[in-house]
Amino acid sequence: MDYMSMGIKELHEKLKNKEVTSKQLIEESLKKAHSLQEECNPFVTIIDDAKELEVTDNLLSGIPYGIKDNYSTKGILSTGSSNTLKDYVPFFSATAIKNLDKANAVGVAKTVLDEFGMGGTGTTGHTGIVKNPWDKTRMCAGSSAGSACSVAAGVYPYATGSDTGDSIRKPAAYCGIVGYKPTYGMISRYGLFPFASSLDHCGVLTRSVEDAAIVVDNMKGIDPNDMTSWDSSDINLYSSLDKNVSGKKLCYIKEICDINNYPNATQELISHLENFNKTIEVCKELGMEVKEVSIDKTLLNAIASTYVVISCAEATSNMSNLTGIIFGPRASGDTYIDMMKNYRTEGFSPLIKRRFIIGSYVLQAQNKNRYFFNAQRVRRLLVDEWKKLFNEFDAVILPVGSGPAKKLDNSKDALDESTTVLEEHLQVGNFGGFPSITIPNGFVNNLPVGVNITGNCYKDVDVLNIASAIEEKLGYKNQIAKEVNNGI
Repeated sequence: MDYMSMGIKELHEKLKNKEVTSKQLIEESLKKAHSLQEECNPFVTIIDDAKELEVTDNLLSGIPYGIKDNYSTKGILSTGSSNTLKDYVPFFSATAIKNLDKANAVGVAKTVLDEFGMGGTGTTGHTGIVKNPWDKTRMCAGSSAGSACSVAAGVYPYATGSDTGDSIRKPAAYCGIVGYKPTYGMISRYGLFPFASSLDHCGVLTRSVEDAAIVVDNMKGIDPNDMTSWDSSDINLYSSLDKNVSGKKLCYIKEICDINNYPNATQELISHLENFNKTIEVCKELGMEVKEVSIDKTLLNAIASTYVVISCAEATSNMSNLTGIIFGPRASGDTYIDMMKNYRTEGFSPLIKRRFIIGSYVLQAQNKNRYFFNAQRVRRLLVDEWKKLFNEFDAVILPVGSGPAKKLDNSKDALDESTTVLEEHLQVGNFGGFPSITIPNGFVNNLPVGVNITGNCYKDVDVLNIASAIEEKLGYKNQIAKEVNNGI
């Protein structure tokens, strides 16, 4: 029986009823992982010696899962998908992973990401490109590419991810699964390799909203090692899922969703927005009120550049500790300065080096006000606009990206100017720390596409309930990737 294609609750029931053992689930998961590795390359490490754990009343107990390789895992290789940490084995585990350990969850793999999370393609990890299980000529998006790929392919029911701009939510859309980042600080970031600390969120990729709620319930919690974490003990996501959304108010942004704003629209984009409009009708059928709103296009056009400035500046600062002296493979050199220079020059990919150069430039004294401080001001303006929407609406609903997964042969770490806002609007969820979830809402050319629901801070229950109700109506819960012929 194909157990790993099941949801968490169903697996737990089978474990409790002794229809299957944790050991059998682990063996199935590992077998699938090795097979998928040959086809799509989603793993840095497959943990072949993963041990079965006692099945308790916790829904996650005894069930395998995947860990994005920018989470520290004690005694297990944790590379951030970078050559600069290709042999790094931490002596401690991230708080979120320790919380899953307490639940008796079984980590069976470390998944590939864009190097240190700095990319949206799944193509810059030091172990190579991650291919989409629906169509191997297409990308999974990033940076949580390996986690999205493996969950979509049915290796296990969930994997951890991190989201600094859309790194959980866009891969989820491209792979036809659920991607959820909760309110900033609900899950401790201690032990997550930092990219941009004010934007980084821990989260999860699953095949249902229900499973996302179950996993985050176990990952979250206040942590003295993370001063931005907060006490969410009175929030119980899974038990609060009642799908009662009648009377809820949603809005979507005209400047992002109106096809007339895209005079050179591809057929994929046209179909994607038509699909989104059908989802809006489903929301109305569920008893929700949905309204079109308008936001200044000039402000929307500033999302991407604001993100680049802030994220690169924070990354430059955060990763100054990667010297090859403290940890990581040492480089050669006559002096320690030469050793650090060679380590960083030889170890980082061109993408990372470009981002560090941008970050260093905008933080220079003569440039800081013009770039970094102005980006912070625009961030505040954008967050304020979304906060105004949340004064009237329970959530903002928007399409994810400009269609299905992009072709790998056209992948670039650059923006398509004509659809920049459509591709990058999810970054506002990071600017404001808002809870945000992507769910599959259909297909374009036989490839999955997604819709995103974002709500106000601490309103995670409302966001998940809205997503769960839509998911139930649309019928894409627990879908497993089935390879198509190049999307045709």
